[in-house]
Amino acid sequence: MTGDRLVLLPGSGCTAALWSRVTLPEDVIAPVLTEPDLDAEVDRLLGLLPTRFALAGLSLGAIVAMALVRRAPERVTRLCLMATNPYAPTAAQHEAWAAQREVLRSRSARALQESLLPVLLSPGREDLVAPTLAMADDLGAAAYSAQLALQDTRVDERPGLAAVRCPTLVVAARGDRLCPVERHEEIGRLVPGAELVVLEDCAHLAPLEQPEAVTHHLRRWLSSPPASTGGADQRIV
Repeated sequence: MTGDRLVLLPGSGCTAALWSRVTLPEDVIAPVLTEPDLDAEVDRLLGLLPTRFALAGLSLGAIVAMALVRRAPERVTRLCLMATNPYAPTAAQHEAWAAQREVLRSRSARALQESLLPVLLSPGREDLVAPTLAMADDLGAAAYSAQLALQDTRVDERPGLAAVRCPTLVVAARGDRLCPVERHEEIGRLVPGAELVVLEDCAHLAPLEQPEAVTHHLRRWLSSPPASTGGADQRIV
């Protein structure tokens, strides 16, 4: 594996517990996203993280990862983007996030997370409901609201993806209703030499639903050659 520290960025409504079922090096850095603005979050992370690091993110964490590698490509040695969307927000998304922030003014982070369970987890995964809600409890309403505000400041990251030159793994889930496979296929076409993995029988929170598969692919990615070249490769697992 690479000697660079691995940084894991969780998605909206999630904490470092998102990665608790994945078996990775003990010195992983897993900061929670706290800033209500994308540029401010990238600035905070650049001040917090090592000089060079391998970077993986899920959903909003991957959006921040795309912005981070765009801003400081010399610091990111490897990139993994999971369950995400490189597009700028739509009007409908802005409205939805505003409505969710309004919920958080009077109700708990758990209440909002509970309403989102149908798009976060696959049907029948009642075993993962408690840990998913516990992440919202630990995050709290103020931090959850800041993450939703951060979503509002997203930009179209597709132009920057073509400039990525580090080994890149793109992980999609077939059952992800928030970030469909097609978005990841587009990322795979944009990033030179990117590898696309599609997880079957899995929804948005892949590290919880498919920890063994996520562990396997992250370990392969961490051991991959130092330069990314050639066309995109796709695996269905």
